[in-house]
Amino acid sequence: MKPLKYQDEFWKKKKLTEMTQAEWESLCDGCARCCVCKLIDEETEELHFTNVSCRLLDSLSCRCQGYASRTQQVKNCLVLNESNILVLSGLPESCAYRRIASGLELESWHPLISKCNNSVRQAGISVSGRVVCETTVPDALLQEHIIDWIK
Repeated sequence: MKPLKYQDEFWKKKKLTEMTQAEWESLCDGCARCCVCKLIDEETEELHFTNVSCRLLDSLSCRCQGYASRTQQVKNCLVLNESNILVLSGLPESCAYRRIASGLELESWHPLISKCNNSVRQAGISVSGRVVCETTVPDALLQEHIIDWIK
């Protein structure tokens, strides 16, 4: 893999609205935690992550196989922008977009910090090898797939 090359710590120097498209995209650490199905408890409104991934996710590489047209193919695909990052409930606490928007530092395993494209997987943050595709799990059984390793 090619080394990441961006202005040093651009995420500390620029607002999310000032970032180039390449900088914005580089904030994604590739964990794919946002690409798993989520359930909301109707009584408590608590969000629960599952180990069931979107059908477009390549579960080994943690990359969307239809990124350019994902919103046309998946009706509830999360599309991040500067104004919705803090209100979207489907983002894990570790999400770089969420952390930057909240004024927090990137995690040490984030590729922009570690300078290693595989650091997310090495840190155990990635869903790689830990999820099953939504096409194999009926909606009625999603509750059986709730996990606690994503917060």
